[in-house]
Amino acid sequence: MPGSRFYGNRWSMLFIGAALFVGGCPKSRPAREQSAAYQAPQDPDAALDYYQKALKVSPANAEYKIQASRFRMEACQLHIQRGQVSRVQGKLQVALDEFRRALEIDPSDAAAWQEFQATRELIDGPPTKEQRTPKGPRASELAEGPPEVKPLSSAPINLRMSNDAKVVFDTVGKLAGLTVIYDPDLPGRRISVELTNVTFEQALDIISLEAKTFWKPVTENVIMVIPDQAQKRRDYEEQVIQTYYPSNAVLPQDLTELVTGLRQLLDLKRIQQVNSQNAIVIRDTPDKLALAAKIMHDLDNAKPEVVIQVEVLQARIDRTHKLGITPDSTATLSYSPPSSSSTTNTKSPLGQLGHLATDYSVTLPGATLNALLSDSTTRIIENPELRSVDGQPAKLRVGDRVPVATGSFQAGSTTGINPLVNTQFQYIDVGVNADITPHVHPNHEVSMKVAIEVSSVTGFTTIGGIQQPIISQRKIEHEIRLKDGEVSILGGLFEQVDTKSLTGWPGLGHVPILRYLFTTDSTDHQDNEVLIVLIPRIVRLQALLQADLRPLSSGSETNIQVRRKENIQTPALPPMVTEPPPNPIDPSSSEAGNSRPKPTARIAFLPVVGRLSIGLTTTIDVVVENIRDLYSIPLLLQYDPQVVSVEEIHQGTFLSEGKQEITIVERVDKEHGQAVISATRQPNTAGVNGSGTLVSIVLRAIGPGSSRLSIVQVNARDSKQQQIPVLTGEASLTVNK
Repeated sequence: MPGSRFYGNRWSMLFIGAALFVGGCPKSRPAREQSAAYQAPQDPDAALDYYQKALKVSPANAEYKIQASRFRMEACQLHIQRGQVSRVQGKLQVALDEFRRALEIDPSDAAAWQEFQATRELIDGPPTKEQRTPKGPRASELAEGPPEVKPLSSAPINLRMSNDAKVVFDTVGKLAGLTVIYDPDLPGRRISVELTNVTFEQALDIISLEAKTFWKPVTENVIMVIPDQAQKRRDYEEQVIQTYYPSNAVLPQDLTELVTGLRQLLDLKRIQQVNSQNAIVIRDTPDKLALAAKIMHDLDNAKPEVVIQVEVLQARIDRTHKLGITPDSTATLSYSPPSSSSTTNTKSPLGQLGHLATDYSVTLPGATLNALLSDSTTRIIENPELRSVDGQPAKLRVGDRVPVATGSFQAGSTTGINPLVNTQFQYIDVGVNADITPHVHPNHEVSMKVAIEVSSVTGFTTIGGIQQPIISQRKIEHEIRLKDGEVSILGGLFEQVDTKSLTGWPGLGHVPILRYLFTTDSTDHQDNEVLIVLIPRIVRLQALLQADLRPLSSGSETNIQVRRKENIQTPALPPMVTEPPPNPIDPSSSEAGNSRPKPTARIAFLPVVGRLSIGLTTTIDVVVENIRDLYSIPLLLQYDPQVVSVEEIHQGTFLSEGKQEITIVERVDKEHGQAVISATRQPNTAGVNGSGTLVSIVLRAIGPGSSRLSIVQVNARDSKQQQIPVLTGEASLTVNK
């Protein structure tokens, strides 16, 4: 039985030890990983991995959570900095991978996302207009803006005229297949224009400058010409209303600054700020709205943000040493008079001297033995983090609020000062107080206005009957500029106080060895050190892209407007053939011997000459010869409206190849004797090669005389939308009475 009890106890101890070992392993391993992480501050990725593993073992450990959050931010910042360096070196793909890794570590980091977007834009190019435009169904069928003119022909215009401005406008309008109307107050003005290889919009702008007018679309194929006067512009220029929702305006003053700037820059008269919806509503011309949208897009950027790590270390050492005997410095002499008696004193005067000694007594001073050794060390460590938006102050208060009496005191009736009458108290923040206002620069530097105070209560004193605290203060105020992640020691405040004192009897206090019986040596040593360190880390940058820095044309001082690139660029000239073959239609003509390059394709009329009586109709075919890959061909037909009239236009067999329908667009202006005809094949089909009939035109004779039929403008295109050069011919039709 004793042996079995021994073995039972031994197995119980082994079981308890194994249980403790198994229960302690999950905590000991994270502890080792924690120490390894502390030893590897230069590898935040590894440290983050250590603490994430530790959190899997101890999910409720607050210290692990804090350290994991800290190293997550440091690892993300490390990859952002590596990406920035690679991008400066031209290694765009490496930089993109670094920014992608930063997003994997912390998907909420705005700076990493902005850098990723900017680098991807450098690799892929800026997004197209379709990519920037959000997709979705229209919520309303109302028109979004004024109509846009759509000429039937976009071929370059070459024109030289000297005539009344209205005649010039009509001529250009006919070339584009548009109708021109005029303001009743437009005066007649003779102008001379020479247009060489310009677009329709450019031609209208040039004529308007010379005629001192402006034009506006009424519909897609009608324009109106108006005198260029301030009142006329106010009467005719259409306005658009639009609501903008700035996404980064936080305070009402942000909207106010934006509205004030838009009103002054663009002379806006109808602009409303809606603080409740964080919106701006503008009603003005489309050009001004386009400029306002550009300005708001450039200014409506998220403000940069910075996280400031503040490290405060305060170490205080107090040592006190007292040794010796401190005697009292005073002695007491007392007199005791003799008691009165009825007996007669028969002693001699000498005998009375002994009686005198018994009437006085001397009390010798006492002594205090001092043997004291005091050694105290105080160590205060603060490591807070402040996150602030650019230009906004961040405040930190860590410590206590200590009451301090202020105000006036009133004297009591008999007991002196009554400290509770008319006494006011205010609370003072004692501890670590930090006020920091950062400003993030585009070159990854941070300017900070810093005020840091480290204070503590070191004692108390009585003032006016109230015990008041004595507050020790260490304060730094200045402005600094640091790079992202740069460490700055704001100030190391060192204070050392040594106090030595000797207390005892004069004379005896300087006798060797014996002085310790009559004196006390006191030594007091104080060391106080305060160290303040700041580390700024940019977590959000100012999102400035190349499009934000691009200037924009805004018109003149009195006429604010925008222009599209295609409206100011010279249209491309059609390609020319360097070695033209002989003219297949008329080899003997003068054109065949011309040395200038000519296109090989030709458009002609069949028949070339015809006769007709008034009231009868005839059909003339428009044929094309020796053309390749013809897909579409808009052309402008001109004739004498007093002699003939275009009644119908029928589809030919060349573009359809006899198998499919083609699109025919026609617009006949019988008053001016012009007809715009456009023939186009079906989408996603190849062009046609060879010769054949494009369209057939039915003409009616309406008056006696002779009329020439001519194609004054043609814009043939192939299946790749490239222009095809062609020559045109004429036909003649005579009408008899």
